[in-house]
Amino acid sequence: MTTTDAVTSPEQAGRGPSSRWTGLAVISLAQLMVTLDSTIVAVALPSAQQDVGLTDVTRQWAVTAYALTFGGLLLLGGRIGDHIGRRRSLIIGVAGFALASALGGAAGSAETLLAARALQGVFAALIAPATLSLISLTFLDPKERARAFGIFTATSMSGGATGLVLGGALTTLLDWRWCLYVNLPIAAVILIGGWLTVPGTDGRHDAKLDVPGAVLGTLGLLSLIYGLGEAANLGWSSPVIIGALLLGALLLATFAVVESKVSAPLLPLRVLTNRNSGGAFLAMAVSAFCMLGMFLGMTYQLQSVMGYKPIQAGLAFLAYIVTAAIYSTQVAPKLLLRVRPGMMISAGLVVSAVGLLLLTRLTPESTYLVDILPALLLFGIGVGNIAVPIFSTAMSAADTRDAGIVSAVVSTSQQIGGSIGTALLNTVSTVAAAGYLLSNPTGADPEAAAMVHGLAVACAVAGGVALLGALAARLLIVIDPRRKKEAAAG
Repeated sequence: MTTTDAVTSPEQAGRGPSSRWTGLAVISLAQLMVTLDSTIVAVALPSAQQDVGLTDVTRQWAVTAYALTFGGLLLLGGRIGDHIGRRRSLIIGVAGFALASALGGAAGSAETLLAARALQGVFAALIAPATLSLISLTFLDPKERARAFGIFTATSMSGGATGLVLGGALTTLLDWRWCLYVNLPIAAVILIGGWLTVPGTDGRHDAKLDVPGAVLGTLGLLSLIYGLGEAANLGWSSPVIIGALLLGALLLATFAVVESKVSAPLLPLRVLTNRNSGGAFLAMAVSAFCMLGMFLGMTYQLQSVMGYKPIQAGLAFLAYIVTAAIYSTQVAPKLLLRVRPGMMISAGLVVSAVGLLLLTRLTPESTYLVDILPALLLFGIGVGNIAVPIFSTAMSAADTRDAGIVSAVVSTSQQIGGSIGTALLNTVSTVAAAGYLLSNPTGADPEAAAMVHGLAVACAVAGGVALLGALAARLLIVIDPRRKKEAAAG
């Protein structure tokens, strides 16, 4: 930590333990707001789709637009926080996030809703890096810091699943628009609490902003996701799709070249070329690819096929939430003391793959207890077994000077993996459903059967990706933090 990173006064650090823990509550609430918005709209999509005119192909962009801008600008958001100060970055981000939420809630067209979701992602990219840095600055005692990060991590992990439950409740009891309006009172609490309890930091005016890198990386990812998302509508052989995919690849290749030459890169390439941290990033992206893509499909299975109300669909995911929370806090930390992280991550992805493959047996007559609950329980165990060793591996493999950027890349990997999973698996599902309907136009409910078939094919693809990710994690991640501790003790 440099002197410019330090809190500007003892008063800003908090006059006592009570102030620090109140500040942690505010910071954690900000992180919860950011993470729950990655999924809260997913449950409301069937209602929002009819209200603002989203098509079956463009509906996933209500989720993808947020995740893509958030993930694409996350590293730049961290640099901006270095430049202007972390509390200021947090407050600006939360205020902008609230305004974008109000715009989305009042949206009268698909274009306005998608633009608001993208704008939410832009401001979320300011919030997330600031929260992590502020915890490090507020809690200087190692024991307090460990406890604070534990609370923060639990909040962050539960955010996505909480969004599913809250989205279902708000859509059923009020209106789908409240999935966006709910951020306004939350933001008000954060702004007031942040100003009163969160420590301020001096900005580092010498911190350079890698604008070319941010532009190239974000445009490259946008082009890539556009190509994947629109393939179902235009066809994989469409010149527009081919052009978008090629442009995305070219921009990302140029991004890599620029990052290797600039003095203060947005993403130092040494972070990615380290096999252990790189393997952890890949595992996080694969996990998000499978989980977020699956959640979107499961929402439609529960509501459109099985007739669940939005609140029922949200509550249906409670099995996943509880299992993941218990496993990640009570089981995974103990396993990490006995099992290498690479093996844990690989095993977690295999368990997730089994859950996904169970969903390939779905039919329009499937029931929750027999066909869906077992898969959700496996997802909870799989994700719980993945998250803890991913953070341990990434941070243990990182050079001290890269610790901050590594934590940001883990979050970026999660966002980008989720964006690609949502877009690609929706494309796979749509294409498979259309093909099934052409081959099976008759029956009791051919459209429902086609939708379920599309979901089953998408789950099979996601399961295959999870298995490939498990193999990659096993081969790439060779670090063993236990040996580092033993060496240090000896």
